[in-house]
Amino acid sequence: MKFVCEGMILSDAALTVSKACAVKTITPILECIQLQAKNDGLILKAYDGEISIEKKIQAEVLEEGEVCINGKTFADFVGKIAAFEVVISADERGVIIQYGESESYMQALPSSDFPQFGGNAAGEDNFFGAKESDLKTLISKVVFCCATDESRPILKGCLLEAADGKLTATALDGFRMATSYCELTECSGNMKIVCPARTLVEISRMLDGDESLKIYASKNILSVEVQDTIITSRLYAGEFVRKENIYPIEFTTTVRVNRNEIMGSVERASVLIRGNKDNLVIFDIKAGKIVINANSDMGKIEETVAADFEGKELKIAMNSKFLSDALKALEEDTVVLSFNTSVSPFTLENIEDKRCQYLVLPLRTSSTQA
Repeated sequence: MKFVCEGMILSDAALTVSKACAVKTITPILECIQLQAKNDGLILKAYDGEISIEKKIQAEVLEEGEVCINGKTFADFVGKIAAFEVVISADERGVIIQYGESESYMQALPSSDFPQFGGNAAGEDNFFGAKESDLKTLISKVVFCCATDESRPILKGCLLEAADGKLTATALDGFRMATSYCELTECSGNMKIVCPARTLVEISRMLDGDESLKIYASKNILSVEVQDTIITSRLYAGEFVRKENIYPIEFTTTVRVNRNEIMGSVERASVLIRGNKDNLVIFDIKAGKIVINANSDMGKIEETVAADFEGKELKIAMNSKFLSDALKALEEDTVVLSFNTSVSPFTLENIEDKRCQYLVLPLRTSSTQA
């Protein structure tokens, strides 16, 4: 194998593909990027057992062939020589990288060991489409609520439901839930899949236009192509939590408040409780105002934020990070917080645009249950 290409193009491609390289695995080949030089280009591919990223770039192929090289090391190295034209060749010893008047060598693994998983493996029959900008926004509104631990693996994914002209996304981690939707541009039929959060993050990173993007999905695999990059991912199997069983039907207390004012107050409180396990803040909701309290070994804070109030007065404790994350995801100047009791889930949403909603479980404390 031998090819010549621009260092900047190679660096960008290696960085993109290396996101699918495994970390700390007992299978070294999953830490690799596979380089395939053939015809008039170079294909870079990585697969960590869950997600595959494949990208094709222009290259002058002098000798066709393929080889596997540690992905993180390769991406970091070629990033340092992006200003050069790069010549890469492979033999039985490894990979030789030439740039300017210099030359470097890296160990490699045989390409025959690389697992075959990638391309449009999901087939052509089941798909849905949405504008790139709408899909990017949708992902940003929900993905931060996906679980990060292994106790319930399916919650590390996001439920995507394509039906009635809409793509609805739902994510929850056991303590909070996000739901949002965008309009579909096309759809082969109603479908429901659970996609890993990290797959959606990688898809989102590729989206910067306003064209319609088609996503193919089968029972177990999702595939999407953006320009010269293909992402293929396994989907999670199992029954996802039904949001209809969690989201309250009605509320006894409703508060309308300026988003920037309440977010600023919560963030100031978060400074004093930084490092505390539950990031605890207490809202004392009364007519015309919310009194926000937080205490820690570092100090205490009490602030008052003006609010339109309807219903019963309430004192409720919550995780300030969960609250702050939801407030940052909302966009309007005025937001609505709706409550029932000090131990019941409460919700946050824009006052007008109802495309996204957030639900947070409160924290139980002696002061709020008195």
